[in-house]
Amino acid sequence: MARFGDGLALGPDLASAARSAVEQALAPLDAAPDLVCVFVAGDDPDELEDAARVAAQAAGPAVLLGCSAGGVIGAGRGVEESSAVSAWAAVLPGARLEPFRLETLRAEDRLIVVGMPEGQEDDVVGVLLADPYSFPVDAFVERSGEAMPGLPLVGGMADGPVRGSVRLFLNGEIHDSGAVGVVLGGEVTAATVVSQGARPIGPDMVVTRAEDNVLYELAGTPALDKLEQIVLGLPEEEQELAARGLLIGVAMDEYAEEHEHGDFLVRGVVGADTDSGAIAIGDVVEIGRTVRFQVRDSGAAEHDLAALLDRFDLHVEGALLFSCNGRGRAMFPDSDHDAKILQQAFGAAGVGGFFAAGEIGPVAGRNHVHGFTASILAFGAAR
Repeated sequence: MARFGDGLALGPDLASAARSAVEQALAPLDAAPDLVCVFVAGDDPDELEDAARVAAQAAGPAVLLGCSAGGVIGAGRGVEESSAVSAWAAVLPGARLEPFRLETLRAEDRLIVVGMPEGQEDDVVGVLLADPYSFPVDAFVERSGEAMPGLPLVGGMADGPVRGSVRLFLNGEIHDSGAVGVVLGGEVTAATVVSQGARPIGPDMVVTRAEDNVLYELAGTPALDKLEQIVLGLPEEEQELAARGLLIGVAMDEYAEEHEHGDFLVRGVVGADTDSGAIAIGDVVEIGRTVRFQVRDSGAAEHDLAALLDRFDLHVEGALLFSCNGRGRAMFPDSDHDAKILQQAFGAAGVGGFFAAGEIGPVAGRNHVHGFTASILAFGAAR
């Protein structure tokens, strides 16, 4: 018997699939679950809601958390572009679970997020699922350390084709906006990891002139000139990768002697100005920070995820996986890639999750919203 279980069911009848997936997740457990997570891939909001209600009934008195998704992960598989439901269940003896729903209120010229539970000393981790159309997830997550110091947040943005189509599930209630989640505290042993799947190119450089998210100079040279020098010095295949989507990494530890694979918060290069020689990136970077250009490919993504999991200092019994909807078949030969990597690393651990429209997870102790990543929350016992 186990403390964690997962299930997966496919088919156009989402309500039946939800019941089957939850029953599969509960089957190996040695006690009634404390937390059940359910993720539903489907096009019809009414069918999504029916599936959520059936899942809540099947889960019993456990805290139920979930959302709609473009694809789901469970039973060692990933499923995209098909109607499917994945479920994950956890027995967490000694844990304190505080479910919450976040809403936004407008106050003069700003938005205020309400609904987050008051922090407690024994808080361990928070799971957050958000509607990207209605909730300011980037701003909330980036500033979460101010309101909840030291609390890692892991999760993802729910998926739906248009505004109003996303559904969030919390304890039998269904919401079409905002965010839902749960804070876990007490006797919980958990660890987080974010695999950004990028590979550094070129040297480390200090930002010598910048304003907000625009870099004017790198190492005393116009940023665009520096970028062109680096790209032209790459092998032809890496030049092609850079042309398809160049990234930049911001070093998270300025005092490290070297910055290698996995030492950066990776962001996109979103524009360039040939007149000023500046480049714009997807984050604000201060003068004096160390940066390094990056490229992303399937090989780098696979190596990064496997290497991070190999360094886990936890005997993992169960895990939640939030994988970008730009991974799966868009990056790898099949939708199962990330699920299989976790299965190889964690063995028979119960793993469930979904393909997200943006992933949430901490890097170097700060919570961030990511793209093209795999964000993982693992439970177990310390080695």
